[in-house]
Amino acid sequence: MADDDLRGLLDRHDLAGVQGWLDAHPPHVIADELARLDGTAAGVPFRLLDKDRALAVFEELEPVDQQAILAGLRDQAFRDLVEGMDPDDRARMLREAPAKVAKRVLAGLSAHERQMTAALLGYPAGSVGQIMTPEAVALPGQLTAGEALQAVRDKGAQAETVYTLPVVDAGRYLIGVTGLRDIVLSSPDRPVAELVDADVPRVSATDPAEQAARLMRETNTLALPVVDSENQLLGLLTIDDAVEVIEAADTEDVTRQAASGPWPGHYMAVSVWRLARSRAPWLVLLIVASVLTVNVLQVFEATLEAVTALALFIPLLVGTGGNAGAQAATSAVRAIAVGELRGSDLPAVIWREARVGLLLGAVLALVGLTVGTVLVGGDIAVVVGLSLVAICAWAATVGATMPLLAERLRIDPAVVSAPMVTTLVDATGLIIYFLIAHAVLNL
Repeated sequence: MADDDLRGLLDRHDLAGVQGWLDAHPPHVIADELARLDGTAAGVPFRLLDKDRALAVFEELEPVDQQAILAGLRDQAFRDLVEGMDPDDRARMLREAPAKVAKRVLAGLSAHERQMTAALLGYPAGSVGQIMTPEAVALPGQLTAGEALQAVRDKGAQAETVYTLPVVDAGRYLIGVTGLRDIVLSSPDRPVAELVDADVPRVSATDPAEQAARLMRETNTLALPVVDSENQLLGLLTIDDAVEVIEAADTEDVTRQAASGPWPGHYMAVSVWRLARSRAPWLVLLIVASVLTVNVLQVFEATLEAVTALALFIPLLVGTGGNAGAQAATSAVRAIAVGELRGSDLPAVIWREARVGLLLGAVLALVGLTVGTVLVGGDIAVVVGLSLVAICAWAATVGATMPLLAERLRIDPAVVSAPMVTTLVDATGLIIYFLIAHAVLNL
């Protein structure tokens, strides 16, 4: 069916058709369609879902969309929905909810669920503790495989995952983990202690969530034990939450690299005003920074008057330098995000990108020499060729090092975005161009 089928059915007030559409689609598709609607319109199909499917759809939504759905529910439906959520998903929603919504959610929870949710919300923002699930089946190390399997049957319904099973001692200190597969395939009388992987990675509840999520990707684990400062088990970071953390981090990086700010919710549902507001500050900053380019042109105004042909190649040089800088900046931000670059790598990155830029500049200089010779003659062509080599080397070096310097200063490297690098390279590239022109043409 087409993406707008649900909206069309709602516009025609065809509730039977809406019910049929809901029955024919899985929760993640329904969630995407609801996210495209405003809160009032989305509430109509949501209330047609049965309790279990409503919860599955609700947990697929972003927090801002969840809040819109909750606002339209009556008290009993509201309580049933928030009570059925996993604690980590509930805490994720509440972190971004207005105080009034958060108070209503917490008031509607049972004492046990409220206690777990409050514990998660008490951890630092952006930490593993806020997104872990405390509902894990922890196995005492003295159990046999048969006893462990029975423990999974008894407690597994309340746990978010049973595929990774932490093994603990009497004080709940983490010994290691085992897997449901190992338990099932072992003889019933085999000690669980023999099935433990004691070298499994583990993270502290106060560690950055993005760092832990990327560790899961590197180690190919489905769940990561979360411990306190004394190595006592607190919960698990599951793969679905890790994927959401990485997706959110990558989305933020992409928007900042494009000189924009992130916005909550679905792109098709966010208002035009909100989109404009997320982009306007960056554009204002960039236009102010572009004044540097105007100032450079003013300084070398006499040079342009003496050799007007130099003006012909300004767009080519500015564009090439900006592109080279943007390529290097994007590569560096990505390498920092996945842990391939550290602050200590700065000298090596400068040396590497300077050479890359020189190679790129040499290739482009051949094109510049050819075009320049045909259009304005050999002398200007030499200026253009040499400028391309110097500007590309400079742009690649600046583009790759600025994100690393930003990280050293505890600034998000993505903030030093490609447009920001491009603006800086535009101004400095013109200085390089005019200085080379002065040297070659004896101005």
